[in-house]
Amino acid sequence: MSTPQPHQTSQTVEARVHRSPRWGVFLGIGVGVGVVLAFLLTVGGNFEASAVTQVSYPFGQVFGFLLLGTVPFGLAVFGVIALVLERRSRRTERVVRVDREHVGGSADAVGE
Repeated sequence: MSTPQPHQTSQTVEARVHRSPRWGVFLGIGVGVGVVLAFLLTVGGNFEASAVTQVSYPFGQVFGFLLLGTVPFGLAVFGVIALVLERRSRRTERVVRVDREHVGGSADAVGE
């Protein structure tokens, strides 16, 4: 029994190449900046009992409420930065020629 020889096809195509920022990294940094900003505002803020209501809020509650504003702010700022960098990288886009190869065997070789 002879072993089937794989067949190979090759073609040359054009592809566009440019550097692009990683969105997940930028958005993750935005979340981190929002958390740090909320922490700094909580520690540095003067959140004593109100003179009118005599209500004092604990550290965790103030921190949580500030997170509701600072995390979306950090996401938005770093999302816009990533968008600007991506638009800017499109200017340096290059068209290159690449060889595309497909190597495949016969259908009989799959069952063996």
